[in-house]
Amino acid sequence: MTTEYDFFLGNELVEDPYPYYRSLRDRCPVLREPHHDVMMVTGYDEAMAVYSDTTTFSSASSVTGPFPGFPVPLEGDDVSDLIEEHRSGLPMSDQIITMDLPTHAKHRALLMRLITPRRLKENEEAIWRLADGLLEPLLAAGKAEFISGFAQPFSFLVISDLLGVPAEDQTEFSRGMGQAGNIGGTGGDSMQHSPLEFLYSQFSTYIAGRRENPRNDVLTGMASATFPDGSQPEVIEVVRVAANVFAAGQETTVRLLGAAVQRLAEDAPLQALLRRERDRIPQFIEETLRFESPVKGDFRVSRTATTVGGVDIPAGTTVMVVNAAANRDPRHFDDPETFDLDRTNARHHMAFGRGIHTCPGAPLARAEARACLERLLDRTSDIRISEAVHGPAGARRYSYLPTFILRGLTHLNLEFDS
Repeated sequence: MTTEYDFFLGNELVEDPYPYYRSLRDRCPVLREPHHDVMMVTGYDEAMAVYSDTTTFSSASSVTGPFPGFPVPLEGDDVSDLIEEHRSGLPMSDQIITMDLPTHAKHRALLMRLITPRRLKENEEAIWRLADGLLEPLLAAGKAEFISGFAQPFSFLVISDLLGVPAEDQTEFSRGMGQAGNIGGTGGDSMQHSPLEFLYSQFSTYIAGRRENPRNDVLTGMASATFPDGSQPEVIEVVRVAANVFAAGQETTVRLLGAAVQRLAEDAPLQALLRRERDRIPQFIEETLRFESPVKGDFRVSRTATTVGGVDIPAGTTVMVVNAAANRDPRHFDDPETFDLDRTNARHHMAFGRGIHTCPGAPLARAEARACLERLLDRTSDIRISEAVHGPAGARRYSYLPTFILRGLTHLNLEFDS
């Protein structure tokens, strides 16, 4: 299986990539796949080793890995200069996810001033209110397509509220974001339109305007934010961070919500347990993140030759840290193929990455998931999978995003009893 299928450009592994991950890890937790010369890291300890070594591994190609790749061969004992010379030509090179130290640290600090515990706490009431408002028509109908009917608009409205996008602009934002194609699409599909261009334009207007005419609002707080040394960022530097927060968290949150609600609807005893014991919902969310990670993996490129898990990695090698595989490594998680609500180390998962690039929006995603699940359970007596759409239990038909980056349902049709 490790050589038969092309993980990056084929569609054979989209529906269920986990046997492929196991076959890679069983051969070696650090193994070069033959189609695109990518070193696949599927072991938990090995993944931690890559994430923690920011000296050896660059994040310049973290978004799309070998596609399109660097325009020149990365040859030599130390390819750091080549990476720096050509990083601006790679996708999303101006985004924090592709930055290395020390540039990353400065922009990460700016980002964390936008997503503060205080701001998340202030946003909590809005999250629950938005959940109720979106659930109302779905529950009244007794059935719904959950991804487009709730998960997508919910995650969009929550992040819009958090970042202070004016209500009158939200329809335009939704339309602008909806024009994007797949990042990391299999079958050669890729983004035809970058939502970042739209977001840059919108947030540039907001931030520049607030610097000229401050108000008592979130956008003014963003406009006045400073770097750790007290210096004021250029408008575009703030804009890039805001655009990253707006774009990055939505898609992964949508897939987390889909996986969690699918699990509830498929497992009646588990659903009944969580109705009785609401304090176990956070643990349910963590095990969902471990078992069905919204992000399949993240890429790095080695600056110099190194060794991970006893395997030599030459300088200039593209490495994929397969988070979803590490989350099912039996050396770290007992019986990893079983969804276990009592798993004591579920929170060790890598669904949000690790190291300096750990997802800063993780607390928000958890808060959104909890609000969604709590209100669904509050307002229903039963949640079921639609057999008319997905087939009977034991023979379900689900469709997943055809990308090598994201893992999640494209549709989830449900039926409810009030």
